[in-house]
Amino acid sequence: MAAPRGNDAHTIRTERRHTRRSVLAGLAAFGALGAAGCTRVASASGENGGDLLERLRAQGVVRLGIAGEVPFGYIDRDGRLTGEAPELARAIFKRLGVDRVQPVPTEFGSLIPGLNAQQFDVVAAGMYVTPDRCEQVIFADPDYQMPDAFIVRKGNPLGLRTYADALRRHAKIATGTGYAQIQHAVEAGFKENDLVIVPDQVAGLNAVESGRVDLFAATAVTARMVARGSAKAESTKPFVALVDGKPKADGGAFAFRPAETRLRDAFNAELHKLRRSGELYRIVRPFGFTKAEMTTLTAKELCRR
Repeated sequence: MAAPRGNDAHTIRTERRHTRRSVLAGLAAFGALGAAGCTRVASASGENGGDLLERLRAQGVVRLGIAGEVPFGYIDRDGRLTGEAPELARAIFKRLGVDRVQPVPTEFGSLIPGLNAQQFDVVAAGMYVTPDRCEQVIFADPDYQMPDAFIVRKGNPLGLRTYADALRRHAKIATGTGYAQIQHAVEAGFKENDLVIVPDQVAGLNAVESGRVDLFAATAVTARMVARGSAKAESTKPFVALVDGKPKADGGAFAFRPAETRLRDAFNAELHKLRRSGELYRIVRPFGFTKAEMTTLTAKELCRR
């Protein structure tokens, strides 16, 4: 989703616009549903891996924490929950005996706190697996891996293709709240306080189109999807960021409360079946994912990095 890092709560400077693209406008329509979704669910027993899976089967519905980010998890123009993670959740939870999914919209930085406060049952937002996050939640294995890309003005007049290019050209860079691209830019030599942090990718596109920043850094699929309808901006070719001098492969996955290992393991088993059959790729392909974004990374190896 989106592509966050561990310190989700830190915001350097937030730029907001009163008008958002209609693809995110559905969040407002789901305000009441979100409020209802924030009702606390009963605490699960930590014994034997938790009992949430059984309770979800009995209820017939699972609450998904989403952050309104295209293409990871959002409400579309018709008010329907969709995106890479919700559609994958529908397929997997149906196989687990849970027929319905219910969105609980929140800001990205509130996903892990909201999950652990039992405001929803699972994070379905394309969240990157990082060591910091692995101390707070447990992850399924990644369902995708992702390089970075930039949204820049049409024609890419500054020739910005990597963070090194941006640093050399003294480019003004924006990225999203909690995004992993914050760390990637800092690793390249940017000062964190010089980055412009915006609420989401639509605000990032607006900042580029208006000339307030030179680029918006995001995941490659986000940049492709958000910029494709713009008359003033475009996405660059994907590239792999360097962290500690080495190419960094990031993977996005579903997150669960630490006690709910039985649910996570059952989810993982179905995820692996979908990967082996090719159904996983067929589910995520409509959201701009390519075979290059499919992965065999595991949560265990990403938690150790």
